[in-house]
Amino acid sequence: MALRQPIVVVMGHVDHGKTSLLDAIRKTNIAKKEAGAITQHIGASEISLEDIKEACHKAVKTLPSFSIPGLLFIDTPGHEAFTHLRQRGGSIADIAILVVDITQGFQPQTKESIMILKEFKTPFVVAANKIDLIDGWKTQDAHCSIISAIERQSPATQMKMDELLYKIVGELAEFGINSERFDRVKDFTRQVAILPVSAKTSEGLAELLLAVAGLSQRFLEKELARKEDQPGKGTVLEVKEEKGLGTTIDVIVYEGRLRKNDEIVFGTINGAAKVRIRGLLKPKLKQTDKEKYEYVDEVTAACGVKIYAPGLEGALAGSPFVVAEGGEAEGIAEIEGVLKSIIEDSEKNGLIVKADTLGSLEALRKLLSAHKLEIKRAAIGKVTRKDVVDASVVAANNPYLGAIIAFNVDVEEEVREEAAFLGVKIFSSPIIYSLCEEYINWVEEQKKSQAKEAIERLPLPAKLLVLPGCIFRSSKPAIFGIEVVAGRLKKGVRLMKADGQIIGQLKEIQRDGKGVQLATKGQQVAISVEGAVCGKTVSENDYLYTYITPKEAEEIESSCKAQLEESEISLLYEIVSMTKRDLI
Repeated sequence: MALRQPIVVVMGHVDHGKTSLLDAIRKTNIAKKEAGAITQHIGASEISLEDIKEACHKAVKTLPSFSIPGLLFIDTPGHEAFTHLRQRGGSIADIAILVVDITQGFQPQTKESIMILKEFKTPFVVAANKIDLIDGWKTQDAHCSIISAIERQSPATQMKMDELLYKIVGELAEFGINSERFDRVKDFTRQVAILPVSAKTSEGLAELLLAVAGLSQRFLEKELARKEDQPGKGTVLEVKEEKGLGTTIDVIVYEGRLRKNDEIVFGTINGAAKVRIRGLLKPKLKQTDKEKYEYVDEVTAACGVKIYAPGLEGALAGSPFVVAEGGEAEGIAEIEGVLKSIIEDSEKNGLIVKADTLGSLEALRKLLSAHKLEIKRAAIGKVTRKDVVDASVVAANNPYLGAIIAFNVDVEEEVREEAAFLGVKIFSSPIIYSLCEEYINWVEEQKKSQAKEAIERLPLPAKLLVLPGCIFRSSKPAIFGIEVVAGRLKKGVRLMKADGQIIGQLKEIQRDGKGVQLATKGQQVAISVEGAVCGKTVSENDYLYTYITPKEAEEIESSCKAQLEESEISLLYEIVSMTKRDLI
């Protein structure tokens, strides 16, 4: 069975060495100071099997037999690349390399990358980068095996490396992932391999390339089976202006064949669009060539290629595209289905969500949906004044949903000023998961603040027993002793009897001769009640209750319920039933 090359994406936290690792991988492709088969201009690096063998033969004495033609690395580092590269139902990446700075361990984007990988069920290996920074590390021959390089280190350095590696093992375990150093892995279907590497010195690079190639061929054979006779499918990686050509799209073809003059359907903000391919461009192999690109008549998966055609101006980065060979209507329906599942503009109360690409928007929507959050608008592009105005309208009905979530897009100063004026909160970040966490934390803080304000302003449920022998004044105001049987008694509330009759307003609370604002369950205090008449409207051994209107009860339940004990909530319902009216 003929196999295509696997699509590999490199992920990890900023400054952990994703770009450096990609640069080191690209160098395996350079021969005689020429650019080899590097296709950086279209966002991917194709590393042939011959290049991999050449880079690895000194480190590994016996190379395994491969039937994959090579590896296709997506050049854009980080989780952005992963969310750009999507097909219906998941990412197009076949396998991923998660880069972790071995001296720093997991950081926010590391954790985000793992959550994305788990969500899309994408196999991955861990590149424990920057081993050259471990105390005492001495770089050996960069082309020797990493195991040999480790064995040549001092015992203290080896111990330090193991300590750092097993810290990563522990951090992966927190995500439910079993892992081990690659040479100690007993079952690659159950354990994630961790490979110590240095992008700076190239140590461990041979084993990393072999691990990715070997795992891809061994476990992804079905996914990598060539389907050259099928209409091409792919993802738009980037929309670019090219001198002399106008708007072009850099794409990754992950299935089938793409030819010059094919009609393709792709996504735009306004729906699906169709164009006829005028030209397919691949970067020339030699950097000395005057022209960057050469025209080709066709390409097959998996590869990166630039498409030139009139009418590409509205193409969305992250959009899937299909060759309309099976029928224009079928292609449009497929792309429209994808767009409708991600882009939304509705009348319901919900968040305004903006992102830079279709894939990022989809990732945001999935995460927000996991928290059961409603979305009013999900769209591509910068935050606009209309977004702010619409969010303010939502805020009038639900202050927590009247907010804007903006991933990796511009928010101009005048838009921020408008948001500040209208009281609309904008959450802007290049990290999807921290963006959502910031919003959720903000909502929690807002709720706590609102609950605190409501508790200070609203009457709280309380049940009181008028103590015998403790009538100190009969009226104007009546002063008598009570015990708080349940709930909390606040100064200023109205009091009623069990039949709903209001007896007066509580003016003062005294405990041990001192005025207090609040009395709690079990406390005995003296109270003065304006309007009450002892012996007439209130007597010894009577039970009294805080008077709470249904509207106040509804607000207490919506704003303060988390701050009340179960017994207080039951008492609240009991009090409302005494007024002979429903809570809602």
